[in-house]
Amino acid sequence: MSVLMWIVLASFVGGVISVCAAALVGFAAKPHTIPLLISYSVGALLGASLLGVLPQAITEIGSVELATSILLAGILGFFLLEKLVLWRHCHEVSCEAHDPVEVKRASTAHSYRPVAPATAPVALQAHSLVAGGGHAHGYGSEESMRSASLILIGDAFHNFVDGVLIAAAFTQSIPLGIVTATAIVAHEIPQEVGDYLVLLHSGMSRLKALAFNLLSSMATLVGAVGAYFALASISGAVPYLLCIAAASMIYVAVADLIPGLHRRAELSATIQQVVLISAGIGSIVLIHHLVDGFAH
Repeated sequence: MSVLMWIVLASFVGGVISVCAAALVGFAAKPHTIPLLISYSVGALLGASLLGVLPQAITEIGSVELATSILLAGILGFFLLEKLVLWRHCHEVSCEAHDPVEVKRASTAHSYRPVAPATAPVALQAHSLVAGGGHAHGYGSEESMRSASLILIGDAFHNFVDGVLIAAAFTQSIPLGIVTATAIVAHEIPQEVGDYLVLLHSGMSRLKALAFNLLSSMATLVGAVGAYFALASISGAVPYLLCIAAASMIYVAVADLIPGLHRRAELSATIQQVVLISAGIGSIVLIHHLVDGFAH
């Protein structure tokens, strides 16, 4: 199978899997399952970036100093993008904007009173209650519909970026592409759970919310195919783009996901988190070895 077909398959199937799994988890699963997904995602992202993507980039570039400098610049760049509100995630179970308990409660009670924390998407912060005043944006209201639209636009942009990173990894090697795509899908599921529930709260039916989420996920395919053809003419840029890919994964894991895990400080939760983070890392290592062995 050609590299392009691998890219198309990974982008399309990965997007469908993440959205459908998120819909299943978001509607059927209990809220406490989301922190489990987040812990696993942390391990998958860190394992893929530090054990797969970055070492490959260093090998191709031939300079540890240059590769790590690009990595640091990438992390700083994502920090600035977040500050400029061009890219924002909310994976935390306690985030009212993406809290399954709160949104499910809203769907049944037809009332929703979010107080968005600093980590909530700006689209939802803009529609949150302000301290000492404000009003609730009810189920299916114009404000909640506008929030849903902004969520879809932001998600499409992020999925497009994910597609570019997947293409860069597959262009370098098939095993690296599979590992990268696996890590991206793992961290997409918690995010898509929140997006799905926000769309339900906006008044969409389950089927319509699923359809819009699937449509947004197709931006991954667009970004991947576009990047494949762009990188074909500038193949020398691939190792440097891999450094940016590693920076993206590390930033999401460290800045967006891990802070939420610290909110559960009890010993049992900490042990559970360490086990699941280790499982995430271990699964990436296992996939890498299996795919690498199959390729050779």
